Amino acid sequence: MKKKMLLLNTTVLLGLGGVLSTPAYASTIQDMESQKSQIQNQRQDVQSNIKAASDELTRLQAEQDQMKAQLERLTLAEEENNKKAQKTEADIKETSKQVDQLEKEIKLLQEKLEKRNDILKDRARSMQESGGNVEYLQVLLGSSSFGDFVDRALAVSTIVDADRGILTETKNMQDELKTKQADVKSKLASLEDMKAELDEMTVQLAAQKKQKDALAKELKDKEAKNEELKASLQSKDSSLANEQSTLEQNIKDQKAAEEAARKAAEQAAKEAAKKAAEQAQKAAAAAPSEKADSPSPKAAPKASSNDVAPTSAPAPKASNVVTVGNRWIGNSAYVFGGGRSQSDINHGLFDCSSFVHWAYSQVGVNLGPLGSVSTETLKHAGTQVSSSQMQPGDLVFFDTYKKDGHVGIYVGGGKFIGAQSSTGVAIANMSSGYWKQKFNGRVVRI
Repeated sequence: MKKKMLLLNTTVLLGLGGVLSTPAYASTIQDMESQKSQIQNQRQDVQSNIKAASDELTRLQAEQDQMKAQLERLTLAEEENNKKAQKTEADIKETSKQVDQLEKEIKLLQEKLEKRNDILKDRARSMQESGGNVEYLQVLLGSSSFGDFVDRALAVSTIVDADRGILTETKNMQDELKTKQADVKSKLASLEDMKAELDEMTVQLAAQKKQKDALAKELKDKEAKNEELKASLQSKDSSLANEQSTLEQNIKDQKAAEEAARKAAEQAAKEAAKKAAEQAQKAAAAAPSEKADSPSPKAAPKASSNDVAPTSAPAPKASNVVTVGNRWIGNSAYVFGGGRSQSDINHGLFDCSSFVHWAYSQVGVNLGPLGSVSTETLKHAGTQVSSSQMQPGDLVFFDTYKKDGHVGIYVGGGKFIGAQSSTGVAIANMSSGYWKQKFNGRVVRI
């Protein structure tokens, strides 16, 4: 009897074990968990790439912002330089008119002087012929009528007065002529300088426009690439996210089905056990009933993520006149006559002399009134030294559109920093090429 009960219980337990074990489900979930793990790994790689791409996009955005600011500066510089060019053209026209008027006045003075000279010659000839005295009576007696006599009498009176003042007036006219001729010479020299400056501005305006157009195109291209890269990364991440979400839902559905099957199996096992117990009780009322429990292990996947925060180092700070202007490299534009107001300085709009003035002011050196600073004032601001003794911080001068038309600060190594008309503030090589040809040897130590 006991053997029969043992066999029956064994059969029941084997049947219960067969019901509770679901190798098909376990295998399916295990496969899906493995796929999920693979997708998570793939997505972690993509997220890492997205992080790197985001950092690159942030860097590019900062570069774009800088480019936009520079583009705005170049646009403003172009407007200011155009105004300056138009004003210079107007000044040239006005000066040309003044020169024309002076030349007309000079011509009239020359004609008057010629007439005066003729009168003086006639007077001298009359005096010589009369032995040093003018015979005015003969002039009057030679009249043909009373009217003619009156006219001659008036003429004689005028000539007598002229005897006392004609030389003085002639001298004054000659002095006036010299003054006007000197004025014309000065205005012509100024006119030549203005024309040379206008020619220089025309060339630099073309260069600035070319630079601005190239910068605008570069900015547009980078914006397009940024958008393309951003869209590509977002699409890839979205695809992986959808795939992961679908797989997670499948795992959830599969686990729900497994849970339902497990509960059904437990219920069937309970009923089978109950039925087996009832049969066993009938078979042997005195025999004890046995139970077996089967544990159901559970496993919970764990996920972890690490975030790395970017770090940034503080920007170095300039400490002397050689390096203080580096902050404007790539962040400035050249404006003829610029840099003489706080607004211009805030926007990085300089010409060569105002930049030098600003740089020295940053290290506590005043190079005179900002409003009137020029290459002419700067070349007298310190001590002239030989170019062979040139040291960092010295001012160096170049003959561009005129003598000493450009100035910069020597930084050493055959280079200088200055507001260059084509690039804004920049470091240029003066030991070769264009600037070597233009360097005139003038060096001023402040």
